[in-house]
Amino acid sequence: MGEAAVKSKGEPSQPRKLSRAARRQQLIEATIETIAERGYARTTLTDVANRAGLSHGLVNFHFETKERLLTETLMFLSEEYRANWVAALAAAPDTPALQLDALIRADFNPEICTPARLAAWCAYWGEAQCRPLYQEQCGSNDDAYFRAMLDICERLAAEGRYRYNPTLAARVLRVTLEGVWLDMMTMNSPYSRAEALTTVYACAAAFFPDHFTQDGPTAAA
Repeated sequence: MGEAAVKSKGEPSQPRKLSRAARRQQLIEATIETIAERGYARTTLTDVANRAGLSHGLVNFHFETKERLLTETLMFLSEEYRANWVAALAAAPDTPALQLDALIRADFNPEICTPARLAAWCAYWGEAQCRPLYQEQCGSNDDAYFRAMLDICERLAAEGRYRYNPTLAARVLRVTLEGVWLDMMTMNSPYSRAEALTTVYACAAAFFPDHFTQDGPTAAA
């Protein structure tokens, strides 16, 4: 059964035919927006269909169940996040301070650091039932990120002869980045990306004062 067969009388009119991949992406984006507005538990296939301007049957055609749609949306967000920081590191100079700067700045890329995406991440993190799913589907991406962060911190510690434990520094920086994302979403008066970036730089400066200030990498970096 194709897309044309799943539209019924009275359901939303659909845009011109898209490829299967493009339609699925359209529905995933609608799911992110819906989760941001309604929360994880209250999101329904009908909500997503209405947000996308498509029929309920078309959502079923592509994803079959709410659980599958939510799982694939989480996988998309995880892969999008991974691709973003990997690309940022690949484009940065091969010095540890500038690599750390690239990794920090990647979290505030306007393409991934949007109100809807922040809210969706918060919703997934806040659902206890998502934790096993998250570890199963996204744990390897988390591990790769931490290994990259740890490698950079080890190189910085050696270069600057810092006495801080690189593993501790990597963990604190990771927690700070995650905490700033939560603050940007949940505070009554959320601060801007620029202020969030300054907060993370201040953390980096506490561990690597010769290489960072709250304004970013120093000239020595």
